[in-house]
Amino acid sequence: MASLEFKLPDLGEGLTEAEIVRWLVEVGDVVAVDQPVVEVETAKAMVEVPCPYGGVVTARFGEEGTELPVGSPLLTVAVGADGAAMGGGDAGSGSSGGSDAGSRSGSGADSGGDSGSGNVLVGYGTTAPAARRRRVRAEGAVNGRAAVADPVPVAAAPVVAPVADTGPVPVISPLVRRLARDNGLDLRQLSGSGPEGLILRSDVEQAIRQPEPDPVAVTAPVQRPAPAGTAERIPLKGVRGAVADKLSRSRREIPDATCWVDADATALMAARTAMNSVGNGPKVSVLALLARICTAALARFPELNSTVDMDAREVVRLPEVHLGFAAQTERGLVVPVVRAAHTRNVESLGEELVRLTDAARAGKLTPAQLTGGTFTLNNYGVFGVDGSTPIINHPEAAMLGVGRIVPKPWVYEGELAVRKVVQLSLTFDHRVCDGGTAGGFLRYVADCVEHPELLLRTL
Repeated sequence: MASLEFKLPDLGEGLTEAEIVRWLVEVGDVVAVDQPVVEVETAKAMVEVPCPYGGVVTARFGEEGTELPVGSPLLTVAVGADGAAMGGGDAGSGSSGGSDAGSRSGSGADSGGDSGSGNVLVGYGTTAPAARRRRVRAEGAVNGRAAVADPVPVAAAPVVAPVADTGPVPVISPLVRRLARDNGLDLRQLSGSGPEGLILRSDVEQAIRQPEPDPVAVTAPVQRPAPAGTAERIPLKGVRGAVADKLSRSRREIPDATCWVDADATALMAARTAMNSVGNGPKVSVLALLARICTAALARFPELNSTVDMDAREVVRLPEVHLGFAAQTERGLVVPVVRAAHTRNVESLGEELVRLTDAARAGKLTPAQLTGGTFTLNNYGVFGVDGSTPIINHPEAAMLGVGRIVPKPWVYEGELAVRKVVQLSLTFDHRVCDGGTAGGFLRYVADCVEHPELLLRTL
C-alpha cells in the first residue's frame, strides 16, 4: 500500500494560484482515474481538477475559500501495491495500473498501464483513454467511508483538512458560496429551499437581510459588519485581480490613442430586421453584425490585428483574427474569444457569441476560451452610454467600442430627420500604426454601419 500526493497542477496561461471553490470528494471516498476531485477558481475561469490516478482519499489540504499556489498539495490518495484502489472490487476498474504506483510523483504522473489519465492539464496526465468517472465506494465502507486497514502516513500541509464527518454543504453554485463568504454567513447554518435541501441564492440573500441572530444561540462564528466610519477593504483577487493587473499593465506599456465617429445605423438596423424576417435560422444580433464588420475591416487594415514584441523591437502582424468581446457577468468583466472569426459568416459568429456568453454567465469558460485574442469588440452601449475610451486588452493592439443606438436628429439626404445613431470609438496602440490607419479603419466600420451593402463585397 502506498500513498500518493496529488498537487495543484499548472492550469496553463501563466496562472500561479487558484482558489478552492468546492470539494467534490471527502476523506474516505474512493476515486477513479480522471474523476474530478475539486472545483477551483483561477483568475481566468472555473476549472474542475481531475485526479490522474485511483485510490482512497486519505487527506484533503485546504478548506473551501482557501487560495493555493500551483504545486501545493491538494489531497493524498492511498493505492494498493498493484495500483488498485483499496477495497478492491468495483473501484479497481478506475484506478491506476502497474506495480510502481508508489514511486510515481504526486504532482501528476500518469497512472500507468492502459487505464492512464485521459485528462491532460499542463504538468500531468496522459493521452490514454479515460476510465469511467463516477464516484465509487470501497467494499467494507462504514457510513459512506472506506474502511482503511492500515494507517497511511499523510504529508504535512499548511492547512488542516476539514473533518470528514461534517458532510458536504448542499450548494452547487460557486456564486452562492462566494455571496455567503463575502457576507460572513456559515452555509451550514442555513436550510435550503431547493430540491433535497439545496441552498439557493435566494436563501443566502434572505439570510443577509434578516437581523443578526443572538450570538449565544449560534455556535459558529459570524463575521460582523464593520463599525460605522470604517473603510471597507475588498481583496483584489480572482477575476477582479486579474482584470486589475491586466489593465494596469496595458496603461503602463501601451501608448494608446482614441478616435471616434458618429454613424447613422438606421440602414444596419433595417437590414437586421429584414434578415430576421426570412428563413428559420437563429435571429441575427447586432453584435454578430458588428463582429462581421470588424473582421472585414481588419482584412483591409491588418496593422490593427497585431502585437508588439519590445524585446525584439518588432511589430508582429498576426495571420488569424481571434475576436474577443467584453461580457459583464456576476463574476466581473470577462472577454471570451471567438476563434478564427475571420473564417465565419454572420450566422456562425452569432452562434458562437451566444454559446460563449452563456458559458460566461454560468462561470464555465475555460482558460483557453478567455485567452489568445487578437482584437476586442466592446459593446458598452448595453449599459446605456454613448461613448467611452476603453483600455486596450493587453497584448492586443486595438479595441473597437460601440455605444447605444438611439434616435437622434440627423441630416439625411440634405434634410433634418430622426435617425438611429451610434457612436463608434477606436482605441489603438500608436506603436503599430499612425492616425491615418486608425482613422481609415474606423471610417470603414462606420461606412459599413451606414451602408451594410458594402459587406456584400467581402462575403
